[in-house]
Amino acid sequence: MAILKAFRGIRPPVDIVEKLACRPYDVLNSEEAREEANPLSLLHITKPEIDFDPGTDIHIQAVYDKAKENFTSFREKGYLKQDDEEYLYIYAQTMDGRRQYGLVGCAGVEDYMSGIIKKHELTRPDKEEDRMKHVRITNANIEPVFFAYPAVPEIDEIIKDIVENQDPEYDFTSNDDIGHHFWVITDKSKIQRLIELFNELPATYVADGHHRTAAAALVGNEKKKDNPDHTGDEEYNYFLAVHFPDDQLRILDYNRVVMDLNGLTPEEFLGRLSEVFDVKEKGSEPFRPASLHTFGMYLQGKWYELIANEGSYDDNDPIGVLDVTILSKSVLEPILNIMDLRTSKRIDFVGGMRGLGELQRRVDSGEMVVAFALYPVSMQQLISIADTGNIMPPKTTWFEPKLRSGLVIHSLE
Repeated sequence: MAILKAFRGIRPPVDIVEKLACRPYDVLNSEEAREEANPLSLLHITKPEIDFDPGTDIHIQAVYDKAKENFTSFREKGYLKQDDEEYLYIYAQTMDGRRQYGLVGCAGVEDYMSGIIKKHELTRPDKEEDRMKHVRITNANIEPVFFAYPAVPEIDEIIKDIVENQDPEYDFTSNDDIGHHFWVITDKSKIQRLIELFNELPATYVADGHHRTAAAALVGNEKKKDNPDHTGDEEYNYFLAVHFPDDQLRILDYNRVVMDLNGLTPEEFLGRLSEVFDVKEKGSEPFRPASLHTFGMYLQGKWYELIANEGSYDDNDPIGVLDVTILSKSVLEPILNIMDLRTSKRIDFVGGMRGLGELQRRVDSGEMVVAFALYPVSMQQLISIADTGNIMPPKTTWFEPKLRSGLVIHSLE
């Protein structure tokens, strides 16, 4: 059974929420953060290196200390205020006319440790440790993680009732044209029913934010071990998550660009491809794959359709069915000699939000030689992989829109 816990959220006043809320720490670099930040921006807490000279090592202790100092300062100045009672919250996002409704509450550390919270990606120890230091020093989950759960009609109905009958606490459009809408659920009977319905779920799934999830859970577990009077009711047993029903989420394509053809001429490369794909030239207009096992490829100013031959994939294998697996096993490894997507410097990854024009631009500029457009993974595939204990290849899923940080924070005190 999955844990959902109400909590006393730490939130900005309505009049500054647009200035305070920011993009997640891991989607922009330090320089971009400096450019985006204003004096009220949560980036001073999530990316505190912006308060130091450019080039400062972001992992030195002084930077983490600055995160704590800024968090304390924001609370003292009234930029962040804690709710008087424990609530659940609704966070909806609108992009391109689509709206998805997330239920904001705390997930359980024990659920992560026991596998009720399921993951589909490997995490890197260095990235985990960075976020663990951040959680330890602020003693808070400053940014939420992005979870999915199997849709439950009664949860949908409760959320719909609140949204239709209660004005949102926050309602604004960020400069990337994403709408952000936020409600506070104060009705205790509704809060209790939502918690009960969550308790009936067999599992929840990390959609985006594997490193933040691991860090939050591991710090909570540390605190448990360090507390001789641990009861299980302490706030550190929980961490901040926004839970979305799986049928409302959309995963975008996550595409690949490669620097060279491993010594092959374009003609030789196309010849090798024709051994495992049906290769068709499609002209100069970007070609977007419309189904699984079909790829778009851009090479020398032309787009091609690549349809994988039967036998190059296994539809009965949660990993073997993935188009990222087919591309790696049929092209990247045997033809281009790119054996490790995590470490190779010859390949880069382009999220679907940037469009196929970005693939074309990077090849036309001479920076890259060939680009591959992939059909996006489905939520059903993600859940199947997580349920079977498998791990997706790197750079497989791109969720959009990203959660805005700063709408609500969870204190571990």
